[in-house]
Order: sequence, then structure tokens, then C-alpha cells
Amino acid sequence: MTESVPVRCPICRRDHRFTPTAYPCPCGEVLAPRVAADGTPENVTDRAWAADWVTVPCPSCGRADSWPRPELGCVCGAVLRVPLAAPSAPDPAADDRDRTASRPGDCTGRERRARPRYPAHIPLPATAATPRPAFRPTVIRSARDAVTVTALYLRWLGCRDIRRAEPPTASGVHLSADALSAVVEPTVRVVTLRDVECLWLAALAEARRCAYFALSGYEDGVPERADALGVPLFVVDLTGVPRPVNGPAEELVSTGA
Repeated sequence: MTESVPVRCPICRRDHRFTPTAYPCPCGEVLAPRVAADGTPENVTDRAWAADWVTVPCPSCGRADSWPRPELGCVCGAVLRVPLAAPSAPDPAADDRDRTASRPGDCTGRERRARPRYPAHIPLPATAATPRPAFRPTVIRSARDAVTVTALYLRWLGCRDIRRAEPPTASGVHLSADALSAVVEPTVRVVTLRDVECLWLAALAEARRCAYFALSGYEDGVPERADALGVPLFVVDLTGVPRPVNGPAEELVSTGA
């Protein structure tokens, strides 16, 4: 279970209890970044995409993925980046047990623990035998939250190497994964037909799949046109749940990326 830690705001000196958000690994394990109980939080004034993510290894399958860095909003208006705990030192006794337990021609105990339960390059299939874990939403309070939820949802679908492709444009925030391009419209602007067709053309030129995520929906006729183009459309509500609004989106949720 994720434990809460005390956090004192360096701006107004208020004390808080902070519990890091837990996220599901594709293998089904629930993970959360380890935060320091006695560290000094950092007041976030400038944003850098790389600094907003932290690598969290899964103890069950050995997979290491990037998750949002723990942050806390203080009532004074400050956004506090909670410091992470130092990595645990290796246990010599465990290493001795691993060497003792190993047999000729067999992998060691540590290698057995680190071996992924599923190949890292194949998304977890959505079948009855290996169901995809339920997506865990995060409440959206800002444009950044909308982008974060979309990135987590893309990872839940099976995308890897998710990154911000370029600075925000008039059509939204662009995210790029290993084989899929996505645009997030994190404002109250309604997505137009031109927005979707431009995304489709850009993806077509790069031989990639694409998807659109919007908070406020789409203009009339856009879902029908997106059906013809094969572009998945999603609406993200403020509870942080992306919902498919056309056939290609439902297919993407069913089969994964």
C-alpha cells in the first residue's frame, strides 16, 4: 500500500500529508514512485517535459516505465515537486541466496525476478486469458492534467516511448509514441474537421496511426468523417476518463495499440 509522507510548503510553511498516485503496470502490478519522508519539496515555477516524469521499476515483471513525477498543490498557490526517496541498496544476503539457488544451465534467482512476464516489445493483449488492467483515471484540473491523462491512456493502450513531439499549437498538444501520433485539445475549444484532417495527413505522410483527444468534443460531422479516414476520436471528461466517440476509437480500445 502507498504510504503518505509529511510535506511542508517552503512558501507559506503549511504542513500537508501527501500520498503519491499509484498507476497500473501492464503486468497488473500497482506501482507508485517512492517519495522521501524527510525531503524538502521544490516550488515548481518553470516546466520542462523531461523533468515532469520519473522512471519506476516494477518488482513483479522487471519493466521500467515513466510515470508523472509526484507533485502537490498548496492552498497558497504553489505547486510543490515532492522529492523522491533514494534507491534501495542491494541486499548482499539476497545475492548469496540467488547464487546458492542457481543451477547449471538455469538462470539465477535475480534473473528470474527480472525476466518480464510478457515480451517488452509486444503490448499486453486484451484477451480473456490476459485481460488488460482497468485504466486508472486522474481528475483533470488543468491543461497539463489533460495531457498527462492522455499519455497514461496511450501507455494503457500499449504505446511505448511516449513523448511531447513539439510545443503546443493552435490545434492542441502533440504527443508521439512508437507507432502512433496523438493530439490533445486540453481547452474548451471544439475540435474542427480541419484539425482532424491535418492530423490524418501528417500521420499518413509518416506511415503512422493517429488519434485525437478533446475535452469539449467535436464539431458536427467530424466523427463521421473520422470514421471514413480511420482516425480514432476520444472525449476526455473531467474525471480523467477518455471515451471513444467513433468506430476506430472503439476498435483501438478493443485491440490495443
